[in-house]
Amino acid sequence: MFSKTAKTPAKPPVKFDSTPAPLAADPSAQRKAPRAASLISENITIEGNVTGEGEVHIDGVVRGDVRVGKLTVGETGHIEGGVYAEAIEARGRIIGAVTAKQVRLYGTAYVDGDITHEQLAMETGAFFQGRSLKFQRQATPPTPAPSPLAQASAPAPTPGLAPKPV
Repeated sequence: MFSKTAKTPAKPPVKFDSTPAPLAADPSAQRKAPRAASLISENITIEGNVTGEGEVHIDGVVRGDVRVGKLTVGETGHIEGGVYAEAIEARGRIIGAVTAKQVRLYGTAYVDGDITHEQLAMETGAFFQGRSLKFQRQATPPTPAPSPLAQASAPAPTPGLAPKPV
């Protein structure tokens, strides 16, 4: 009726390898996680320039130039100064020159200044006063080909036979 149960043997301790596992050779495995946009909230006023390479969302006021990778101006956002970015989405006010590859003005946007762009999109209701200037991609100047007369008059160098000083 009462029987003694057999004891199970003790488990061996777990060993941890102190060397880290090698990283995968696949470059997609080493991609950086997307970063969140920096936020200048509605009740913030910045007197000065804002610079960086990342993404910035402005709902407050910036009195100065803004140079970032991607800029979003919220409906309550207000910028007084030049704006330079790869891409700009504007729902608020920008008073100053705008320079970006892609510019999108939503229906609540108010822009008073020139816009230099590659692509410009405007929704119905957006206010824009200024000039729309399309980027002019500068063509690389062609390298002038040597004229046939210059090639014929110059003696052709002989490989491996350089004159020795006497």
